[in-house]
Amino acid sequence: MRSWFAAFALGIALTGPALAQTVTVGATGSGQPPLKCGVDGTFAPHAFPSLSGGVQGFQIDLFDAIGKKLNRPVEITSASFSGLIPALNAGRYDFLCAPTTVTKERAENLLFSEGYLWTELQFGIKKGTPPIKSDEDLRGKPISVNKGTPYESWVRANQERLNLTLLAFDSQADAAQAVIQGRAYANLSGNTVIKYSATRNPAVYVADYVLPGTRFHWATPFRKDDVAGRTKMEQIIECLKKDGTVAKLSEKWFGAPPKADDAERVVFPGFGPPEMPGYDATPNTAACS
Repeated sequence: MRSWFAAFALGIALTGPALAQTVTVGATGSGQPPLKCGVDGTFAPHAFPSLSGGVQGFQIDLFDAIGKKLNRPVEITSASFSGLIPALNAGRYDFLCAPTTVTKERAENLLFSEGYLWTELQFGIKKGTPPIKSDEDLRGKPISVNKGTPYESWVRANQERLNLTLLAFDSQADAAQAVIQGRAYANLSGNTVIKYSATRNPAVYVADYVLPGTRFHWATPFRKDDVAGRTKMEQIIECLKKDGTVAKLSEKWFGAPPKADDAERVVFPGFGPPEMPGYDATPNTAACS
């Protein structure tokens, strides 16, 4: 009975009524037109339903702070992650508020700010499952992921080598539920999300193996032609790192203060993630107010 209740609680906490919801944060009284962005509203603790009926999480707080620095309202709409990048390129959003993993393929088609968090690929498993010691332990197993993510890409890239069965879902919540319900052996996602799910549901879900060599920037994407937007966002993010805002939000939502070399504290040179397509090495000389 306890396991069933924990699984049910996870489903309520992570799915909820987030999809198609819009919240406005930032400088809501400025009289300026809102900037529009999209987020996956089922990706706790980054964005997920609040008891008041809105959306809460690290991303909501971060872009509230960014909007206030820009003196602009920020209109955040929840949607399935797999549709966010197409919607950005179609002009429905000015940028994405979702934590978006910077890969070479994505950076060839989008402009990214520097990273404000590191992400690593981690597996969540059902409690009682033997720990994963290497990817060989996944051989022949079904793996659940959120559609349109680097987690799906990893499973596809290793599907033939390890005889994996891909279970792709429209939300991370459904991917986690597949593990709890026994339909998937493991759930692959970002480390912050896996750890958050595990701490909220320790009776049924465990944070397990981290894939070596999978540390990436989580950053803000813009369309390729919006250099000015990317430049301004980069300047604001760096100021929020320098004044400690990003680190404080990280500790609030992830439960521990970031280390000195974590992306929440590191101001990267130039504009964009270094060594990725679209990176501009021009020094950022913007003053922080």
